[in-house]
Amino acid sequence: MIGPVSEFEKGVLLGLLVGEAHFGGDARQPQITLRMHVRHEPLLRWLHALIIGSRLYGPYHHAQRHYYQLMVRNPALRNMLVPLLDSLEWRSIDPHTYERYAQMKLRYGLLLA
Repeated sequence: MIGPVSEFEKGVLLGLLVGEAHFGGDARQPQITLRMHVRHEPLLRWLHALIIGSRLYGPYHHAQRHYYQLMVRNPALRNMLVPLLDSLEWRSIDPHTYERYAQMKLRYGLLLA
């Protein structure tokens, strides 16, 4: 779970997810994935600490790419991140990304979360 989240933290989180995240899954379970260059390691470590139960992988170095990958799935996604994202008004800010999020929820039965 996550403790109290400030308005600033909500804004940073939502901005990163809208701009950079993938909303999908592996056909068995839903996941939100955020992949960023290694230079953003402090930011990703901050998010990892904020989203208890998330996983931070990397650094990866291949094909001229150097990145970390933050993955949120299982209880961290269902019990924390989905309710938090559902509480924010962002459908009108970025309809395309919101629709990808909504499709992930529909596909994986997260509508009641």
